[in-house]
Amino acid sequence: MKTSTLSMNPARRRLFCAACAVPFAALVAGCGDSKTEAASAAAQDFTSATTCELDGMSLADYPGPKAQVHYANAAAPVFFCDTVELFAALLNPEQVRAVRAAYVQDMARADWNQPRGHWIDAKSAWFVVGSKRHGSMGPTFASFAAEDAARQFAGQHGGKALRYAEVKPDMADLSGGAKHDARM
Repeated sequence: MKTSTLSMNPARRRLFCAACAVPFAALVAGCGDSKTEAASAAAQDFTSATTCELDGMSLADYPGPKAQVHYANAAAPVFFCDTVELFAALLNPEQVRAVRAAYVQDMARADWNQPRGHWIDAKSAWFVVGSKRHGSMGPTFASFAAEDAARQFAGQHGGKALRYAEVKPDMADLSGGAKHDARM
């Protein structure tokens, strides 16, 4: 026989309602945490002292698009001096850290030689893979907010415009950096 909440005795009904309220309160509190977490995952610009997570290179010293990742439970983002490094880090099978947000620069708006600002969500960006333009690690993936800007760049500098999800781990080859770095 089914008993409805309304037909329970008053003490049992209060206990039932209290038991239901606890998960709801936790859910509402969790939503507040998500907003705080999302706000703390906003794109940040780098300074002259910011270095790359993978190799310690100064971001300000090299041309081409940069990237940043906001990991869960980390107070500050980590930066990459090249978008290829971003993909190498995120598409690596050993990558197990939860990512809250990843950003790249919109190179239709940022200066290639001294890129600053113009951060966009990496997962919604377009990337030109295989162009003749070099970043800090040699050949790089030029990042764009708009498909037409990516295709125009590819028409001018070579390469193919791809969405984030179309970039595969084997495309994020980090072996070319040293042979293209004239400072080494």
